[in-house]
Amino acid sequence: MSSQEDRDAEPGSCTSASSSENDALPTGDIITVTIGATVPTGFEHTAAEEVKEKIGVDAEISKDRGRIYFPITSDKLYQVHQLKSVDNLFVVVEEYDHYPFKESKEETLMEMQQLAPNLPWTNALEIWKLNRTLKKKKGFRKGGNGTKVKPTNGEATDANVADTEQQELPQVESAAESLTKLEITANTANSTQDSEEAEPKTKVIKFRVTCSRAGDKHSFTSNDAARDFGGAVQEFFQWKADMTKFDIEVLVNIHKEEMVIGIALTEESLHRRNISHFGPTTLRSTLCYGMLRLCSPQASDIILDPMCGTGAIPLEGAIEFNSSFYIAGDNNDMAVNRTVNNICHIQKRRAAKGSASGLPIDTVQWDLCNLPIRTGSVDIIITDMPFGKRMGSRKKNWDLYPSCLREMARVCTLGSGKAALLTQDKKCFSQAISRMGGLWKRLHTVWVNVGGLHAAVYLLKRTTGVFGQTPEDVYESRGTVKAQGEEKGDKDLS
Repeated sequence: MSSQEDRDAEPGSCTSASSSENDALPTGDIITVTIGATVPTGFEHTAAEEVKEKIGVDAEISKDRGRIYFPITSDKLYQVHQLKSVDNLFVVVEEYDHYPFKESKEETLMEMQQLAPNLPWTNALEIWKLNRTLKKKKGFRKGGNGTKVKPTNGEATDANVADTEQQELPQVESAAESLTKLEITANTANSTQDSEEAEPKTKVIKFRVTCSRAGDKHSFTSNDAARDFGGAVQEFFQWKADMTKFDIEVLVNIHKEEMVIGIALTEESLHRRNISHFGPTTLRSTLCYGMLRLCSPQASDIILDPMCGTGAIPLEGAIEFNSSFYIAGDNNDMAVNRTVNNICHIQKRRAAKGSASGLPIDTVQWDLCNLPIRTGSVDIIITDMPFGKRMGSRKKNWDLYPSCLREMARVCTLGSGKAALLTQDKKCFSQAISRMGGLWKRLHTVWVNVGGLHAAVYLLKRTTGVFGQTPEDVYESRGTVKAQGEEKGDKDLS
């Protein structure tokens, strides 16, 4: 926390330093700030490990699931954008572990209004300006200039030229009028005023405030907090509010008694990086990275995704863990085509940047329960299994899960093979894995949020049981057992 004297001294410098987008960045001054990052829920520890490995600092996991915080110096900001397990980034202005929210709505909102001008904005705004120089210029999310239509004939060209000349005439007249006004002003003003008027007007920064709130003991809503705090920010900095074409986004994250105020460093989630051809259940690249890192791929490992969909998991692995080889397969021809198109998209993008376009990945169309792979030849299996919602059904999962677990056990290496399987049908999977005690051993379970669904990533290890010699190898489907039971009942009745 900053002292009161520091806070009183900082706002004035912030106003002058951040009133224009074209202000010069400090050269040679390295500042330390706290970066906040949103990560896939359940993979906070995995993201913290990546931060420690790539940046060399310890990350703190927030009480609010799906967020981590870690300190950096300004010269490492580029490395932060290279993290593969984070979705969105923001620089922390101030954080409160136990903010004293009042029971009265009016008192709480009044305190938030008074809080805005007393926050230490300086370092956060410097990081924001530095961040703008690092990332590529992107168009606004909404709106923008309309597309110009090219003329199709000479008459249209002449008409366009005439329209352009008519539009330019008033501009010339207005320029002449303004020049006359400047001359009149110059005769009545001193030299200092002349120099000030000659300078171009600085562009006013546009901003918006976004509030995310969790907890049932707050007397205010998220919109109330964003509105009142945003009004105080606007009054302090003299920025212009704009909900769509904003230059800076101020974040207010409230989780029970914890409140964090920050400035966004990403315009869109960093998980949008690999997939160009989407399917009905495409996984985020950040979630794929977390599943891959959970298995710790080693050099020369053979990694299999037998239900690849759009190829999100093997593509992420082929890019980030490129010392292993990946096999992506699916029984649906449309899914295989999407995977091939996504691989080609990445290869073209890499070739355009001048790097090697080849990827250690191959695509096959197959039957999941009869894989054309030699027994015990796969080191790691990572896949997104059908939830029974958009793909498949809960009823079919009772037959599919045991069959695919057996086939995965056959192709996986004895004693050292691993499997990371994502599913939301936890009841069916738990019963299926309980019947595979001789083939699979459950090591760890990561509870994740996938599109609002409470799912789980099960990390399994292949036992030393030889395939074909355990009781679990002989499996009768649920439907077969039920049919045999009905036949037996009919015989008893007869």
